[in-house]
Amino acid sequence: MKVLLVAEKPGLLPELAGFLKDLGSKLGGVEAIAFTAAPSLDEAKKFTTYGFAKSYVAVAEQAFPDQLAKAVVEIIDKEGPDLVVGVATKMGNEVVARIAGAKGMPMFTEIVDVEAGDGAVLFHRAVLGGRAISVLKPALPAAATIPARKYEAPQPGEPGEVVEVKLPPSALSLVKVEKKEKGGINIEEAEIVVGVGRGFRKKEDLAMAEELANLLGGAVGCSRPIAADYHWLPEDAWIGISGKKIRPKLYIAIGISGAPQHMSAVMDAKVIVAVNKDKNAPVFQYTDYGVVADLYQFLPVFIQKLKEKLGG
Repeated sequence: MKVLLVAEKPGLLPELAGFLKDLGSKLGGVEAIAFTAAPSLDEAKKFTTYGFAKSYVAVAEQAFPDQLAKAVVEIIDKEGPDLVVGVATKMGNEVVARIAGAKGMPMFTEIVDVEAGDGAVLFHRAVLGGRAISVLKPALPAAATIPARKYEAPQPGEPGEVVEVKLPPSALSLVKVEKKEKGGINIEEAEIVVGVGRGFRKKEDLAMAEELANLLGGAVGCSRPIAADYHWLPEDAWIGISGKKIRPKLYIAIGISGAPQHMSAVMDAKVIVAVNKDKNAPVFQYTDYGVVADLYQFLPVFIQKLKEKLGG
């Protein structure tokens, strides 16, 4: 089977290589080629050492989704891959969708696992807010995206062939760039995340969660109501199906009930801890450790004990 990995930026190639390694182990090996766009060929080459037989690189300071899709379609016509796989970023989903539309391929977003059966590839995809997994048998060739940060990069090896390609003209043009204000650590990259929910009575009380996160070297995230309804935290902190998906080493959910839309976005955390005064809260079904307590009584003591332990 031949797989074409599509990354709108080189830094996504390692996690696509992680997916490729998993796929290859189940299929008994695959042939992989890659495509990415980068400001320079040298920058792209740093990420082309993960077992790709060939890497196509479009050198461009700015690349639009329609350009990337058209460039990949030309590669598909030349290479004839069985699968086209990208990462489910906002741009990644758009690029792969454009490719699938242009080539008449079925497309599947956020594939969480794959398996081989009777000479076919089976895709696993979370449905019903993460409460169930559907198993799909796509007609090949097919296109898919994988969740961001789900797969860890394998050890790099020898670089394969690198081919520079030109991007076709775009129907879009850049008018201006406005930087979006962000605060604190990016929750998608943080190894420890403290999640806050409606158990907090007022915005000022979030200072306890922020203090806890600072002590642990982590970041503060939140459930939907905190960002969307109360506007106590920016949307960048929203964890959920419509927000960010995270993969920290430790996730501490404080005052969060545990709605499937939220928990499906944290299930890849290595350890999940919950603090909730309701012993029947759904969040406890997902946790490794649960604390049944009023957060207003528990957090001050927990923070003080941490300070003593850390010598702060």
